[in-house]
Amino acid sequence: MLGNAYTIAIEGPIGVGKTSLARMVAERLDARLVLEEFEENPFLADFYRDSERFAFQTQLWFLLSRYRQQQELQQLDLFSPLLVTDYMFMKDRLFASLTLSDKELALYDRVAVLLERDIANPDLVVYLQSDTDRLMANVRSRNRSYEVDMDWKYLDALNQLYNEFFFRYDRGPLLIINSNDLDFVNKPQDFEEIIAFIREPVSGTRFYNPARES
Repeated sequence: MLGNAYTIAIEGPIGVGKTSLARMVAERLDARLVLEEFEENPFLADFYRDSERFAFQTQLWFLLSRYRQQQELQQLDLFSPLLVTDYMFMKDRLFASLTLSDKELALYDRVAVLLERDIANPDLVVYLQSDTDRLMANVRSRNRSYEVDMDWKYLDALNQLYNEFFFRYDRGPLLIINSNDLDFVNKPQDFEEIIAFIREPVSGTRFYNPARES
């Protein structure tokens, strides 16, 4: 049962469908929807073409953009008691640790530590897991211009970082959903199962691993 002043963060690696699920959950629960502004990053396409050269600019833009958005949201909490978002602020460190050099990461950390003091943790995190091959297939099928140069090895390394991060996550209730055999966008039954799972009381970490017949 969801209470008032509640924030649900839908998380997962690139291509897992977190934005689609966030939209659907927000509509079903009549919640305010907040989406990451990744398409506005002017360095993103350059990063996928030459990650070593454009990693720091890309990451710093994301960090500051997410911070500004989170600050604005906290001011609106009184008017939007239930909120669904397709990211959590802490995710930024995962990308930074993967893409930045040691010197760049040290500078990034000095900024991130200061900003994180002002950011509250979500009341519930829903982590969508998936195999890297499926993630890459999803990325290719959506055909976004700035993702055409994305590398499988980069996506696989990011996927592993996500799994390691949420294996150790202890900052609040966490639902881990294996989405390999789910199609919640096109199959209403799959979405209904996820909604039912989210509505159940949760403390600590719970896993949802749906069995599908071949």
